[in-house]
Amino acid sequence: MNGPTRRGFLAGAGAMPLTAAAVSVEGREAASIADDLARYMGFGSKQSGGAGDAACGHWLASELEAAGFAVEKPVLSVPYFDPARCEIGVGEVCAPLWPQPIVIPTPDAGVSGPLVRVDGTGRADAPLAGAIALVDLPYNRWSSALAKPVREPVDAALAAGAKAVVAITNGPTGKVIALNADGRAPMFAGPVGLLAPTDAAPFLAAAMTHVAATVTLAGKAGRRAAFNVIGRMDRGKGKWIVVSTPRSGWFGCAGERGGGIAAWLDLARRAPAMLPDHDIALLCNSGHEYENLGAEESLKAVAPRPDKTHFWLHLGANLAARDWHEGLFGLSPLPGTDSQRYLVVSPPLLPKARRLFAGLAGLEAPYPSDKLSAGELTAIISAGYPSVAGVFGVHRFHHVAEDDARCIDAAAVTTTVAAFRQLLAAAAKA
Repeated sequence: MNGPTRRGFLAGAGAMPLTAAAVSVEGREAASIADDLARYMGFGSKQSGGAGDAACGHWLASELEAAGFAVEKPVLSVPYFDPARCEIGVGEVCAPLWPQPIVIPTPDAGVSGPLVRVDGTGRADAPLAGAIALVDLPYNRWSSALAKPVREPVDAALAAGAKAVVAITNGPTGKVIALNADGRAPMFAGPVGLLAPTDAAPFLAAAMTHVAATVTLAGKAGRRAAFNVIGRMDRGKGKWIVVSTPRSGWFGCAGERGGGIAAWLDLARRAPAMLPDHDIALLCNSGHEYENLGAEESLKAVAPRPDKTHFWLHLGANLAARDWHEGLFGLSPLPGTDSQRYLVVSPPLLPKARRLFAGLAGLEAPYPSDKLSAGELTAIISAGYPSVAGVFGVHRFHHVAEDDARCIDAAAVTTTVAAFRQLLAAAAKA
């Protein structure tokens, strides 16, 4: 589904209600945020190493250079798969499959066998040897194939002799949910495809009588180059502040990544004046959907050392994605922000964070970093950085192709960015 045009998105942002007293400042900030969001969305698919990811990375690098940073673009190797034919068929009924990376392809003609349903606990109602396993995942806002409710039944089905696995990604939208994966080696012992819940009914029915099914995951697999972006402003202060965000993802990633990108750019432009007593590093990583592959490379190769870093702010997924009514009448957009976003800070910053984020859904209840973290923030904390803060979350269209301009609101992002700007300034003084 195509989202609004960049001009239309900016026009909508310009119509946001603002108080008369604040319009001169907040209006400019909101317009800048809206412009950055529109630019990010305009690059299309953000799969690591693809055209959209590369164009976005070059744009962000140019913005850092304009703000006075010395910029590098370290290269990393990421998997890719160009699908030719990816589907499940039973008789005359076919439905598309999302090939689960790192893809183990089938022969061009596919693999066939009786369709056997596997429930969310891994229990099958018939022998799986030589079968096609139909794993009916429980309802969730899914994100990664590393999650036990995904990995365990898939592993069990393949270990029991299934020729291929098709997993139904039951979630809020009814669409297929792409799942993050290990970026270095295949996670599964055989072909795995993901099926949208809205397409699943005929295959669940066929699995009741174990009708023969064919799964085809044909295409070109390999590895290609992607790159991270790092901007440094080394003033010789000997104490760094780092702000990081991922930019890559399976689809357009408007709600998932857009808010983090806009916040990152806002802070990059303001940081030189905001933080005169610090050296500053801005990191923007590709390879996120391969279980934080780019972030791991940055931590190993280019990030300032923990003992030289005063504070690290990580801007992860769902910084300010739109909320939706869900249930009786399908999905209907709301003006508010999805509360399934988490703010994590080092324990000494908790009182300040509670004050600064009061009234911001989800973020108003920050967690201490020694109790909770996720994604790239976990790797940052594990690397020993002493003072950190980060945001992450999973909105309803997370990892769904329809994560477009409907899923993000410039006004909500502007409000959230203002709070992170204050947090950054407070942490710099701590």
